[in-house]
Amino acid sequence: MKRTSFNDGWEFGPKANPFAELSGATTPFRPVSVPHDAMLGRRRTAEGTAAAAFFPGGAYEYRKTFQVPAEDEAKRILVEFEGVYRDAMVYVNGTYVTQRPYGYSQFRADIGPHLRYGASNEIRVEARTHQDSRWYTGAGIYRDTWLLVGDPVHIAPEGVRVTTLESDQEQAVVEVAVRIESDERAVRTVRLGTEIAGADGRTLTTGSTPVTVEPGQQAIARQRLYIRDPALWSPDQPALHTAAITLDDDRDTENVTFGIRTLHLDPTHGLRLNGDPVKLRGACVHHDNGPLGAATYARAEERRVELLKDAGFNALRMSHHPMSSAMLAACDRLGMLVVDEAFDMWTSGKSAFDYSLYFTEWWERDLEAMVAKDYNHPSVIMYSIGNEILEAGSPAGAAWGRRLAEKIRALDSTRYVTNAINTALAVMADLADLKQDQDAERAESEGTGINTFMADPAARLEALATSELVTHKTEESFALLDVAGMNYAEARYALDRKLFPDRIILGTETFPTHIDRIWRLTEEHGHVIGDFTWTGWDYLGEVGIGRPLYRTDDEQPAGFMASYPHLTADCGDIDITGHRRPASYYREIVFGLRIDPYLAVRRPQHHGSTYVATPWAWSDAISSWTWPGFEKAPVTVEVYGAGDEVELLVNGRSQGRRPLAAFRTEFEVLYEPGELQAVTYAGGMESGRHVVHTAGAPKRLRADSDRAIVTATGGDLAYVSLTLTDAAGTCNPSADRPVRLEVTGDGVLAGFGSACPSTDEPFDSLDHHTYEGRAIVILRPTGPGEICLVASALDCAPVMVKVAVQAGR
Repeated sequence: MKRTSFNDGWEFGPKANPFAELSGATTPFRPVSVPHDAMLGRRRTAEGTAAAAFFPGGAYEYRKTFQVPAEDEAKRILVEFEGVYRDAMVYVNGTYVTQRPYGYSQFRADIGPHLRYGASNEIRVEARTHQDSRWYTGAGIYRDTWLLVGDPVHIAPEGVRVTTLESDQEQAVVEVAVRIESDERAVRTVRLGTEIAGADGRTLTTGSTPVTVEPGQQAIARQRLYIRDPALWSPDQPALHTAAITLDDDRDTENVTFGIRTLHLDPTHGLRLNGDPVKLRGACVHHDNGPLGAATYARAEERRVELLKDAGFNALRMSHHPMSSAMLAACDRLGMLVVDEAFDMWTSGKSAFDYSLYFTEWWERDLEAMVAKDYNHPSVIMYSIGNEILEAGSPAGAAWGRRLAEKIRALDSTRYVTNAINTALAVMADLADLKQDQDAERAESEGTGINTFMADPAARLEALATSELVTHKTEESFALLDVAGMNYAEARYALDRKLFPDRIILGTETFPTHIDRIWRLTEEHGHVIGDFTWTGWDYLGEVGIGRPLYRTDDEQPAGFMASYPHLTADCGDIDITGHRRPASYYREIVFGLRIDPYLAVRRPQHHGSTYVATPWAWSDAISSWTWPGFEKAPVTVEVYGAGDEVELLVNGRSQGRRPLAAFRTEFEVLYEPGELQAVTYAGGMESGRHVVHTAGAPKRLRADSDRAIVTATGGDLAYVSLTLTDAAGTCNPSADRPVRLEVTGDGVLAGFGSACPSTDEPFDSLDHHTYEGRAIVILRPTGPGEICLVASALDCAPVMVKVAVQAGR
């Protein structure tokens, strides 16, 4: 079917109240382009929930007028929505067409029967959200929309599946299965043609066959094609191919990108890709794009994949819902493995009005949508059927797990199935029973008491994970999977090698502060295929779970989440603007991907205070030697490195050498402006060094665009980094100030913000403070030409950036 963007020309406003309209009230609508996050534009208040970053819920309405030529009346016409959050209702010319409760499933509305051909039509989409998630979801039509138009006999949407049946160095056997639909009243025979090309566009093989389709039916045509000397897809060499499908030469066409690769799994060698063992260096990520909210632009998704891969990750787990098509395409192009996840809950809810209310009716259709979207993406190697499902430790939960796993296998037998099981949550009901039975003393001694667990989550999760209770209660739920996904249960890795020798394990979610020990276990055990940290990229909502906290002896520990105006979870290796935090460099060293050490300095104002943060929290250290007002004050310097020992130098004077344990050590020194340097040694020889300098007073505001040229269509964006620097270009993180923007030309401001974890500044304003000397501006092109950005800050000369915008293809 012919596919054209349906993103422009929408209007948006709060859901109309028909009774209020009867009394003369009107609903204010404004023009928008989608993707659009309806929630991000609403103002946060302390009355909101910490899980949703204090953004209020609401009911929203989108409408659009469009025309369909009279000559298209005999054609099949659909509108495809890649994602509407949530409880989407679709109407055309006032008539209900379809709905979709789940906010992360791609779905289509068959609008043809409801159209006025040759005249104006209106499509209306309603969406609503309220206390239905544990993170910031955004709202509205937050992903792309498409208009699909096809002849009566056409290739079905998502109707092409390419499967690698066999592959070696000499030849790959590829099956191309095409689903053809007919709305005709007579039997039709069409000729199906297939042409497979390599990345360079050169044709590698072709196929052709007649296909007969009966009236109102579907036909699936399969072709086995042979490719000599295939280029195999892998994270290191993400070679892609294109299958060009035609019906009767030009009646209908479809181009599908795919990769040729093989997967093998066993408890001795672990996961093998194209015959080579691979350990998953994984990052869990949420779907929001920081200052863009939930709006899913292709460039935003691509940029996240680029930066995560540059930081050393080779795998992403989309948490806790299906990944966008744009991010999947970026993972294919850039070489990032994917564990795509279906649900955060099944029949037991975690929020007052979440998807559990719809699960039993919609789960099959939502799994079908996820697999249909993912099937041709070589980056996808595994499906997760859930995350921390509360019923996973019960017989009923195991029965549901088996039902979901078998559904996935029936839809796609080429990938593996996992489930991210939190062993503590799986047995929480049993822990409550223990408490009620007054058996607290025995439970405490076994590490399974609920009071003990809540007192120290990291230590108690480990003790509980290895208990006989967990072993027994989770056995069936793990056994029905290809890969046992474990959240915060690395203590089971060695144990399960003995208890369940055929069990293959994936650390689907782990504490970032434990990566040194976790990665050692992952490398030591063949049956453990990887680790996914919580989290790779900071996100909106679940505010403050990773914030560094200090207290004095008379203060009480803070709560799990922070209070208003906290905005982000504050726990990612990379912050919401795309800037790498110290934890990211530490992880890169642990992975063996960085030779040079890395310096980070804890904020002097907290020196000597007691640290009380959660296990998701890194320290408050940043890579800076600029601390005005703290001259001669004591500071703690963290050094991460892969050598045997490290020497620290302040302005060339040695502060001594210290051994590196678990890839890190600390020095206590007095702050003295100038130069801070770390030198690592391995076997007595220097192995690397890292230097940071004190920044002078900010002389200028620097602006750097990630690209000089962007495209007017296809979800492209320009990211402009703003940095407060001295004359030498050294960032000054201690002199934050407000920045004002002016955007002119062929583009608009899509988002403006910083990584500040606690702020009430909105992302849609032209004014925003820097944080640690940095901020990010996101520009969306509106047509061919040029975008001009001027940024001004106090005591800094204005800076201008121009970005060329070329026409889309």
